[in-house]
Formats: sequence, structure tokens, C-alpha cells
Amino acid sequence: MIKFKCVLETAGDGYWSDVAKSVNVTGLSVPYVNDEEDFGELCVYFDKQWDTRKDGLIYTDSLFLEMLRDKLTECGFDATDVDYSEQGMQGDNYVSLDVEEKFLKSWFNVVDKALN
Repeated sequence: MIKFKCVLETAGDGYWSDVAKSVNVTGLSVPYVNDEEDFGELCVYFDKQWDTRKDGLIYTDSLFLEMLRDKLTECGFDATDVDYSEQGMQGDNYVSLDVEEKFLKSWFNVVDKALN
């Protein structure tokens, strides 16, 4: 996981939550990439301020995804192919998203630069 600290907002328009509030994002990870490196999973971690038992899942919230894409782009990632994965992949402390080749190329590039 890499540190990725920012505050994103939810609109409360998701299928599993009607809560509109700030979400403190703490990190990112890419725990899965297929062999062709054209599909993977991005996990966006958040702190305990967002409680999935009380607030519901962030999954499908329009504002969170819009703000996340903007922040990723600002940080040098290509976020054009970042979108929510399926409901069953969501976690208690992270949002799961599908990513494709454009994002993965930028992920490897940004992480490689950070390590060197």
C-alpha cells in the first residue's frame, strides 16, 4: 500500500448509502493485476470516520468516484479507466475499483519513480 492522503466527499446517491459526508482517504493498493497487465483491482483505503456498518458502502456514489478520478489525475495517474468493481468486493475499510491498462501503466510508472 502507498500513502495517499486526501479528503473526498460522498453525495449520498449510491445504491448502498444515502450518507453525504467527507471521507478521509489514507492509501492505495493494487492487490491484483492479470498476466496481460490490462486489468486489475485498485483498493482505496479510508479511516474509521466512515463506518460501513452505520454509513453503508461508498460503492456507486457518484461524487466520490468523480473526486477520486480528479485526485488520481492530479497525482500523475491516468484515471480514465477507473470505475467501481462489484458490490461483493467492497471492504470495511476500502473501496474496490476495477482498473484497466491506462491506469496500470501510470501506476507502475508513478510507483517506480517513487521507489527510485
